[in-house]
Amino acid sequence: MNDSRHIETQAIHAGRVGDPAHGSLATPIHQTSTFVFDDAAQGGARFAGEAEGYVYSRLGNPTVRELEQRMAVLEGTDDAIAFASGMGAISAVLLGLLRAGDHLVSTAQLYGCTHALIDEQLRGFGIDVTLVPEVDEAAIEAALTPRTRMIYVETPVNPRLDVLDLGAIARMARLRGIVTVCDNTFMTPVLQRPARHGIDLVVHSATKYLNGHGDVIAGVVCGDVTRISTLRKISLKNFGAVLSPHDAWLVLRGLKTLPLRVARHNENAARVAAFLDAHPAVRQAWWPGLPGHRARRLLGTQMSGAGAVIAFEPVGGYAGAVRFLDALALCRRAVSLGDVETLVQHPASMTHSTYTPEDRRAAGISDAMVRIAVGLEHADDIIADLDQALAPLAGGEQAAEGRRASGA
Repeated sequence: MNDSRHIETQAIHAGRVGDPAHGSLATPIHQTSTFVFDDAAQGGARFAGEAEGYVYSRLGNPTVRELEQRMAVLEGTDDAIAFASGMGAISAVLLGLLRAGDHLVSTAQLYGCTHALIDEQLRGFGIDVTLVPEVDEAAIEAALTPRTRMIYVETPVNPRLDVLDLGAIARMARLRGIVTVCDNTFMTPVLQRPARHGIDLVVHSATKYLNGHGDVIAGVVCGDVTRISTLRKISLKNFGAVLSPHDAWLVLRGLKTLPLRVARHNENAARVAAFLDAHPAVRQAWWPGLPGHRARRLLGTQMSGAGAVIAFEPVGGYAGAVRFLDALALCRRAVSLGDVETLVQHPASMTHSTYTPEDRRAAGISDAMVRIAVGLEHADDIIADLDQALAPLAGGEQAAEGRRASGA
């Protein structure tokens, strides 16, 4: 959808349906399951797609439609479709567009539930899958075959924050007629717009930054009119992962402050990442903005910022990670990201527990890894809490082990 205004304006006004009957400033919540027809002919015409209008909220709803239109503008795509969860959106794309005998290429490092869906369910439906160990464009291209129908990527990748060049992915796919899909949850359209680099479909867990307040579960897919129409007619109608009007309203409300929140998230993350990278009780930290990180080649071109998710390994292995987590006072021990609160979790036993130990090792997800989604508290207070939780690990043999491992 075309809208040349700045993203701060788009996030508030784009796709607004309005309330012509009463003039409400806030988007009305159309909390209804079905819609009344003026006459039988109108009902038949709407079902046949010959007349505009709504028939049943599983197929479309005015409040949900406003969210879809706004997201299409924010991601720079022709259209969008909303779902009841991020996994509902991802499932809709994979199961709605792939068939038995097709081949999918992705990376071994993915969000845990996405990995389980691809590695278990898709294979069970007769879809061939290649999960390349490296988060690398050349490795993805080498895995393509004449039967490849889709490339599915995250960038930055959950949880180690490795990155992929979306333009390179799109070019290799377009030459072969392959559909490309990018999960843009970590970056949001504020920091990265995959469609600008040629990606066909952009998926979001709207639960995260788009909503931003930890009070809704939702998902969105943005793309061209033809594929979005296919997902609406097949995946949404038949699978039924329908977003409620009230939840759509909550995401719309969150979107109004998205650019402001993302800017503060990133400012805080830069300070937290620098603190962790220099801490004697941290063996290694991963954040796209750190010196030497592979993502820095894409900062300022593909990515306008490094995001607010950080991964790191404390000294002491798994026991050190548990000791750190249990010592947190301000930061919350919880999965998810994009909330105003700083959330800290342990991927191996939480978000990526769906992986086998062997798969986690292949993806570079150690038992000691901790993932931090930096929130909107003052950065000094976040760092103070992390520091006091790391302090017990910073002395003695554990710190010495960490320094030896890093070559310090």
